[in-house]
Amino acid sequence: MKRRQKEALLQLGRFCLNLPVAFLIIVPLLYTFMMSVMPASELYSRFWPTHMDFVSYSNVFTKTAIPRHILNSFIVAGSVTILQMITCSMAAFAFSFLNFKGRNVIFMCILATMMVPWESTIIANYLTVSGWGWLDTYHVMILPYACSAMGIFLLRQNYLTFAKELHEAAKLDGCNNWRFLASIVVPLSRPALGALGAYVFLMQWNQYLWPLLVTNSDSVRTVQIGISQLYDIDSEQIGLMMAGVIIVLIPSLSIFVFMQKQLINGLMAGAVKG
Repeated sequence: MKRRQKEALLQLGRFCLNLPVAFLIIVPLLYTFMMSVMPASELYSRFWPTHMDFVSYSNVFTKTAIPRHILNSFIVAGSVTILQMITCSMAAFAFSFLNFKGRNVIFMCILATMMVPWESTIIANYLTVSGWGWLDTYHVMILPYACSAMGIFLLRQNYLTFAKELHEAAKLDGCNNWRFLASIVVPLSRPALGALGAYVFLMQWNQYLWPLLVTNSDSVRTVQIGISQLYDIDSEQIGLMMAGVIIVLIPSLSIFVFMQKQLINGLMAGAVKG
């Protein structure tokens, strides 16, 4: 009985500690939504609107290029997510199950790239893709992110939890490495792959600086740039911008709400080897 009481008190304490954090997160979102549905005449005088006006949401889809930007962001973020899940899976498999000369050194070199600030290479990357004629295209935003050291590390840590005997038994049965990866390793690594996919999608969905630098037209620009273009000192434009922000937040919030458990399980899957 005392144990149950201690657990109940512990849960209550956690709930009380989470309340301020939840308040800090929810209030800005609520204020943004209120501004998006507030009439222009009340934007600077009230916190709660006298009546909700959803015209800003319809204007986002009819009077701006945000729908095209949303499509572009889905294309870029989805493509990068799929590519990273494929390339990082293959690289992690090589570092986990295959024995070759210099394996640990190569892996450490890959991890070392995580300590290099991305901003320090942006000029060199821009000059490279500019010389290739890739500017203002989809692949200039997709291919530079087709693989990542973080994804390789995450999946490798997960693959190391698999028994080596599993790979040896598969080889004795005539299963080659490609089939072993596709038929056994990937299905058993769905939590880690799901966590990687959600993380990569969110990172690419919120990408701003690189798409701004390498794109010039609305036909390929992503949604974060489109939202920044809505900013204007006019009060009606502010309502339009807030409506756009709420629309853009929906995919990110949906991933956190519906994939929260999978994200935690995937990130913790390789935390303990054994």
